[in-house]
Amino acid sequence: MRRSRKVKILATIGPASSSEEMLKKLFEAGADVFRINMSHTDHELMRTLVGRIRTVEEAVGRPIGILADLQGPKLRVGKFANGKEVLTVGQTFTLDDNPEPGTSTRVYLPHPEILSSVEAGHRLLIDDGKLELRAVRSGDGKSIVCTVIAGTTISDKKGVSLPDTDLPVGALTEKDRKDLDAVLSTGVDWVALSFVQRPEDLAEARKIARGRALIMAKIEKPQAVARLAEIIELSDALMVARGDLGVEMPLEAVPGIQKQITRAARRAGKPVVVATQMLESMITAPVPTRAEVSDVSIAVFEGADAVMLSAESAAGAYPVEAVAMMDRIATKVETDPTYAGIINAQRSEPEATGADAISLAAREIAETLKLSAIITYTASGTTGLRAARERPQVPIIALSPILNTARRLSLLWGTHCVVSPDARDLDDMVNRACRIAFDEGFGKPGDRVIITAGVPLRTPGSTNMLRIAYVGSDVQTSRSR
Repeated sequence: MRRSRKVKILATIGPASSSEEMLKKLFEAGADVFRINMSHTDHELMRTLVGRIRTVEEAVGRPIGILADLQGPKLRVGKFANGKEVLTVGQTFTLDDNPEPGTSTRVYLPHPEILSSVEAGHRLLIDDGKLELRAVRSGDGKSIVCTVIAGTTISDKKGVSLPDTDLPVGALTEKDRKDLDAVLSTGVDWVALSFVQRPEDLAEARKIARGRALIMAKIEKPQAVARLAEIIELSDALMVARGDLGVEMPLEAVPGIQKQITRAARRAGKPVVVATQMLESMITAPVPTRAEVSDVSIAVFEGADAVMLSAESAAGAYPVEAVAMMDRIATKVETDPTYAGIINAQRSEPEATGADAISLAAREIAETLKLSAIITYTASGTTGLRAARERPQVPIIALSPILNTARRLSLLWGTHCVVSPDARDLDDMVNRACRIAFDEGFGKPGDRVIITAGVPLRTPGSTNMLRIAYVGSDVQTSRSR
């Protein structure tokens, strides 16, 4: 099965989509990668879901990627004596280390790192920004005296966001470490880190992963936006997590930040996912709003590698319809007369490496000669990443002898992944590439393709060869025997 679009679809699985039958339907509707949200999934269920995805993968004969999304540090206030309190704008309200139930003037905050880090003037956003407080006195590590700036209600266990405060905590909690060990043992392909603040937050996850999965940094805090270039350098991919980003930063700033992140990731050749509320209304409705369709199209026009569905596919009433709608939107955008020009205008200069030079040449030759596909041999996936960075108009077929590599590249823009044994020699490499192009529906006898590989064969990082080849009539004859 080949997709008729280049952008990939990442679908979150949950109560509405966790059965093997539904997972297959989601794949057939257009899902390329499945996301398991560890905020709502225990280890037993996670292993079950991974097993079901792998069963579907075997049934459809296509590599399917799995992303495990770690919860990250969830900061919450304590409980109130009455369950909730109504506050008044301008009043004083204190967050402190007293575990007694809260009142209309104070509440327990079970996070000493916040009590010791917030400074006067810093904002504290409660319940996704519905209540805004501003610190007027702090510094003793035991309490933060605030003024209520906006909002009126606070209740038990509501989340706390700190857009102005750099907390001295990493992106991994004790729960995340246990979850990370568990998901790595099942062979997931990607791990997403929540609430990354600084490049150092990626170090511990990388040390634990040891290459068993690639690391995706979720950009959802102002501190991460400020150090974006450093975070990109140390991550394997990025996610524009617009939910918390829209809480911690002004809503009107989010579209511009989304473009900045997408373009920076594209320059670096790192996959970038745009997420959150893309087709939100389809949680309860069979069709999206016009604004949501426009939102998805903007991400596709920007050249994002993937667009993500959250509750729409995990808990909504129309999970298959949501995936199918996203597939139709993306396909339509990519056939729009303005699409190629917009993608080309954002293309960056290649880096001074052999892989980038070969990828640039392959794209230019393929587009000039109107070839059917670019076929790249890649063991680690690096050559596939560099080929996709060029955003060619023709499809990319990534051939890898390693199933895990093909699964990881299923997130990558414009890339059709095929697991294929290593070629024996150059002739076998060309013949194998042409046969796969034919078998996968990318070329018919007489069409031309361009092949990139490294010589000597099976030498990692040695991409140094281009070869134009014809899809011969013998592939059809051979297949019919």
